[in-house]
Amino acid sequence: MDAYLTSLFGLEGRTALVTGGSSGIGRGIAGALAGAGARVLIAARTEATLEEAVARIRADGGRADPIRADLSTRAGAHALAAAAQQIAEVDILVSSAGINLRPPMEELDEQVWDRTMTVNLDAPFLLGQHLAPAMAARGYGRLIHLSSQQAHRPFAASGAYGVSKAAVEGLARSQAEAWSGRGVTANALIPGFVPTALNRRLAADPERVEALAARTLVGRNGLSEDFAGAAVFLASPASAYVTGQSIAVDGGFSVH
Repeated sequence: MDAYLTSLFGLEGRTALVTGGSSGIGRGIAGALAGAGARVLIAARTEATLEEAVARIRADGGRADPIRADLSTRAGAHALAAAAQQIAEVDILVSSAGINLRPPMEELDEQVWDRTMTVNLDAPFLLGQHLAPAMAARGYGRLIHLSSQQAHRPFAASGAYGVSKAAVEGLARSQAEAWSGRGVTANALIPGFVPTALNRRLAADPERVEALAARTLVGRNGLSEDFAGAAVFLASPASAYVTGQSIAVDGGFSVH
């Protein structure tokens, strides 16, 4: 049984690049991929949390390396791709880094729009452009994007954030069309509400947090570790016939 499960879900010999991997859902996914055997390159902007995340994986017996990266500009995305490729051949890209600026729509200006799109959409696109062709040449690759409930239903002033996440699901489908025939799948995970630094404003409202938990079918909001199984599945050989999909990991939030 162990050999069979390893053939399906094992990531030994693979390298994963996880943006936003020093906190929240990204950190949970980075740990899960390392636990499945992958070498994980964790990219984040804040050095202290980056080093802490790498140290945690190493303490658990996994392999991880830090890459300090700033995806607030297109140049930063290009630089991250170059830095990662200097370390290893990247087989798995997890785009978890995000920015969550959600002013009321009438206050949404071009600066907030551009900042949001640069991090949430441009970075996953550019990293894919750099890394996916090499994955395709080797015959194996996985592109995994983090989306949001706001991609499908507007609430809590979804604004530019919701638009960017809807677009990133479209990006996954376009990437799937381009590269799935050469062994590179592209999919998106859609979280429910997970109290993280990314949605600090919403998490600070206890009544809203309770209301969101009540909207799920399991009766609670999400945890970073809830994404471990789905992420390992999408990164692994087991998901070879799953591509262009948006998969909700939300405790039933989206169907309640």
